[in-house]
Amino acid sequence: MPSKVLPPAAPPASSAVKTPRRAPRRGAGASPVAAPLPEGAPPPARSGPVPIDLALQGGGSHGAFTWGVLDRLLEEDWLRIEGISGTSAGAMNAAVLADGFAAGGRAGARAALDAYWGHVAEAARFSPFQRGPLDVLLGRWTLDHSPLFVTMDLMSRLYSPYDLNPGGANPLRAILEKAIDFERLRASPVKLFITATNVRTGRGRVFRNAEITPEVLMASACLPTLFQAVEIDGESYWDGGYSGNPTMTPLVRELESDDTILIPINPVERPGTPRTASEILNRLNEVSFNAVLLKELRMIALLRQVADPGNCEGAQWARMRIHLVRNSIMDTLGYSSKLNAEWEFLSMLRDEGRKAADAFLAVDAGNIGKRSSVDLDVLLEGV
Repeated sequence: MPSKVLPPAAPPASSAVKTPRRAPRRGAGASPVAAPLPEGAPPPARSGPVPIDLALQGGGSHGAFTWGVLDRLLEEDWLRIEGISGTSAGAMNAAVLADGFAAGGRAGARAALDAYWGHVAEAARFSPFQRGPLDVLLGRWTLDHSPLFVTMDLMSRLYSPYDLNPGGANPLRAILEKAIDFERLRASPVKLFITATNVRTGRGRVFRNAEITPEVLMASACLPTLFQAVEIDGESYWDGGYSGNPTMTPLVRELESDDTILIPINPVERPGTPRTASEILNRLNEVSFNAVLLKELRMIALLRQVADPGNCEGAQWARMRIHLVRNSIMDTLGYSSKLNAEWEFLSMLRDEGRKAADAFLAVDAGNIGKRSSVDLDVLLEGV
């Protein structure tokens, strides 16, 4: 996500005062920003761990970038992850982390993420979606020239998953059942908010720890051109990205933390005008899967400009401090690579995620618990 879209916040005159989430609010102005920490400097001394929540976007195998970010953040003992909102691949990362944390703390969460993505790569060895020889030779991660991917892409516009996959098989189920103990997940200290889109109503539904099953996670990642809708409680669900990628509302309403670290997958801004069919479809995908999140962030920016948002829910939104792990690698990748689950690709994205988290901590660690590190006011331009 280019810095041009969500630049660092400009320092205003005063800072907001933090109070517990459910305590009466004292108003909220724009969050100031501190001077960046020197490269490699440790975070400022604190009296205890700082509670944070995470917002994880979806994006198929591009979610391995988020794996790397999470792996790096889990090394920081001064950060306490209170809750995670995730969609699609973000939902998988969230559930695996929460289950691993319940089993073995930070080390358990990191090991669980490693194992999950290893299972994904192992399953992909038998996938029909493989890079073409020329792409392998040139070091390109795209599947645009893969004969089977091109065939699938064309057929998905003529036939539905109910025609091509009448049994409703989904390889993700076996991976999830191997990687996650869903009984243990219910008792995890990390609160989860997983979004899926109700096909009938078009609205998002947010599932919490006690409700999460393999079906819920499969629903959150259910692209309707590839898989049959997932039925839960008599309702059919598609990918949560259509209604919240991810959903910010439960982080505001249900958690004590006022700091949200957003880990994006889909670029908000991409230079140039797409001209080829694949470029146009890729950009349409990015715009649609970012739309709801940008509306929620825009609401935070708008409420911060209110002189006195009072003590109601509006004040809770206004007080949220937003931080962003910037992600430039996605500007070089297109839609088809979201279906590329080769281990070499996943491990490259993991390493890029760790580097991005390192850069984030070097610059913005001093802002966490105190002030936003991105300027959301740019989202109000042109409105």
